[in-house]
Amino acid sequence: MTQLLPASSTPSAQAATRPFPIPVSYFAMALGTGALGAAWRAAASTGMVPAWLGEAILAFAAVVWLILIAAMVVAVLNFRPWLREQWAHPVRCCFFSLIPATTAQMGATVFPYLSYLGYALAILGGLGQLYFASHRIAGMWRGTHVAEATTPVLYLPTVATNFATATAMGMMGWKDAAMLFFGAGLISWFSMESAILNRLRNLAPMNVGERGLMGVQLAPPFVGGNAYLAANGGTVDWFFLIMTGYGILQLLFLMRLLPWIMEGGFSMSLWGFSFGMGAMVSTGVHLSAAGVLNPLGIVLMAIGTGFLVFLWGGVAYVASQGRLLVGRR
Repeated sequence: MTQLLPASSTPSAQAATRPFPIPVSYFAMALGTGALGAAWRAAASTGMVPAWLGEAILAFAAVVWLILIAAMVVAVLNFRPWLREQWAHPVRCCFFSLIPATTAQMGATVFPYLSYLGYALAILGGLGQLYFASHRIAGMWRGTHVAEATTPVLYLPTVATNFATATAMGMMGWKDAAMLFFGAGLISWFSMESAILNRLRNLAPMNVGERGLMGVQLAPPFVGGNAYLAANGGTVDWFFLIMTGYGILQLLFLMRLLPWIMEGGFSMSLWGFSFGMGAMVSTGVHLSAAGVLNPLGIVLMAIGTGFLVFLWGGVAYVASQGRLLVGRR
């Protein structure tokens, strides 16, 4: 089946390690859906939509997250060789950063209902992502990284995670801490962008079933823009518009490449688009609420929401064919 970077790339590797049927990369479903729910929660706070819409999406994202957390517990207990293999892989290991990122996101989700649980999850997510970044990114400084592994997935350990933590902390009122994490994510993004684009331009194309991971390229400007708003108190200013402008440029590039990205049909790797698309909806909400470029805000909300609906339709499709769980037919 086609999936987010298959657990084993060769028959011999598959024989050596029994794969777990739920890849770590599936946490992208919780992350992207949670971002969409947060966007519509923000829209409800401005009176654009009824409150139940965002809360229902967030509740669904929380259920997905809990299922995936339970799955990882099972993997720790029964599939440790597989976990060690994923942890050591130069690309697939980056998906582990989705676990603390979604944990911080869930902290912001539950905060209006259970504030102490929200604080605990946000702190746990923040500490977890810092630990993993020190493992993955600092580990690269020893000169063991290969150029082919420099894909947009490399944004996850230090860019997406710091922005997610900044957003959660900003939503809970910790503005100064949010700005610290925002700065860590922003400079990390700037330091990696040229290397990732150089790999995409000059090395071998990504495999057909993995091209959806290029959608992660959409996340830094839109997710970072929303993290900035969470840290600055929600003021739509020139810096937020700069981030939005670059995000729209990335969107145009990716839409131009979408037929090539989907050359092999729907793949779970397309969830690489989800975090950026969900954050793009939130960007549109903030633009419209501030009365700045309102038509653009509506377009961004429509595109982002539509793409997330498309992704869940794709999940239903592959599930109906028995291809959602890895190794199942």
